[in-house]
Amino acid sequence: MNGILIRVELGNVKSVENRVRINRLIELFEAGIAPVGVFSFNPSMRSGAALAASPLDFVILDLEHTSFGVEHLETFLLALTDKARILEKGNLQPDVVPLVRLPSYGSERIVYLMKQVLDLGVFGVVAPTINTAEEALQAVVGMRFAQAPGSADFFPEGRRGVGYPWAARYWGLPGPEYAARADLWPLDPDGELLLWCMIETREGLENCRAIARTPGVGGILAGPSDLSMSLEGRKDSGREQAALNVIRSICKEEHVPCGLAVSSSDARAYVDAGFDFLVAGVDTGLPAAVEEAVSQVRAQRNQGPAAKDQR
Repeated sequence: MNGILIRVELGNVKSVENRVRINRLIELFEAGIAPVGVFSFNPSMRSGAALAASPLDFVILDLEHTSFGVEHLETFLLALTDKARILEKGNLQPDVVPLVRLPSYGSERIVYLMKQVLDLGVFGVVAPTINTAEEALQAVVGMRFAQAPGSADFFPEGRRGVGYPWAARYWGLPGPEYAARADLWPLDPDGELLLWCMIETREGLENCRAIARTPGVGGILAGPSDLSMSLEGRKDSGREQAALNVIRSICKEEHVPCGLAVSSSDARAYVDAGFDFLVAGVDTGLPAAVEEAVSQVRAQRNQGPAAKDQR
């Protein structure tokens, strides 16, 4: 396994060199590569195993629009562990990075939910409907451990409770090293956790720049369906694309990764347009190959018995 050299500073473990990132998404961002993932609504063991073997870069377990049960998340995360791939790569970095979308909006009680999912070992949190910089800051505070006094990234001061043994085990690290690395990127350049704030309302759009500037925010994810509903009271509104362009431009100016939920047919166009990561659908429905097979059979079926007789 690739070596990890560490030193101790002010009682905290700090990595200094020859370290493989645990969170592959950050590695991709730093290399200028756009990651692609999906929302998962099926937190089962078999679903997690299938996603771990997929070409995806990340999966967001959606606890906002499905039943919220932390015990399901625990099973799902374990299923995402691909032992054969770990052995092949020679390091602990998962190919498919697990994140969680919380069920609570930024204006609601979000911190205790963050504590629950982080202590199981997720690599990031997607916070839905963040409308203000104050709500974004509350999310940042909830995801960070208290920092060593005098450290360059002391603020915003973290308030995450210390209860990380299971998360450290899931990452495959000693507890003290997990505590040092489980901080928010890019606020801490060596951090391995991501916070993506979702812009889904008119108010969030108006405050997008302030949200993006909040230290600890590692990405802005635009929610086009809710955003169009907020702007004009219906989906697919004419103002939706203009709003997405504004969000993308602000993120570029503030050097914050900007993401979007898209259909597969739009993916290449949105990357070319400057979006930094994409959520390209959900894990429900039939695979494309199955849908194609059904389509072919139905097309033949619709031709009627005469078509069969001509074979």
